[in-house]
Amino acid sequence: MPFEFPEGLSPEVYPLAWLVGRWSGTGEINHPATGERAFVNDVVVDHDGGPYLRFQSTITVGEGDDATVWSTETGYWRISSDRPVGLPEDHHAVELLLADASGRLSLFLGTTGKGQIHLATDFVARTATASDVTAAKRMFGNVDGRLLWAEDLAAFGEPMRSYAAAQLDRVAG
Repeated sequence: MPFEFPEGLSPEVYPLAWLVGRWSGTGEINHPATGERAFVNDVVVDHDGGPYLRFQSTITVGEGDDATVWSTETGYWRISSDRPVGLPEDHHAVELLLADASGRLSLFLGTTGKGQIHLATDFVARTATASDVTAAKRMFGNVDGRLLWAEDLAAFGEPMRSYAAAQLDRVAG
């Protein structure tokens, strides 16, 4: 089935069009500071015709009556007008601005192309009560129509290391 651009999508974000939709799936957190735990991740990427995509992600741990929200993020994806020297023609500079309900704001910069996104940040602003995250890297990929992602963190007094990963399926509707 050929890919169709979502109706009304701004041409500026065509390189990210494959992200648009509702996604849900499972993953695992594994970090010395938080332990190992399975989670469910629900993601919505949508647009209002502007030159950006809106992003919302909720991670829930536990099951049934014991299920609790682990994290919620809201943000915006943008294709940068800056083109780094040496960036292949079939790739684009991308920005992700995120607000985390735990009290963090992060600005990720990176590249997208061929169904992959690679991002990194060392710009993390946080409130006095937010978790001690100082840097992060994220990778997103479209693999056989699934959204796969992984995140590395420098946090909780630990150097950059693997933190979480998930595999999400597109939700109809």
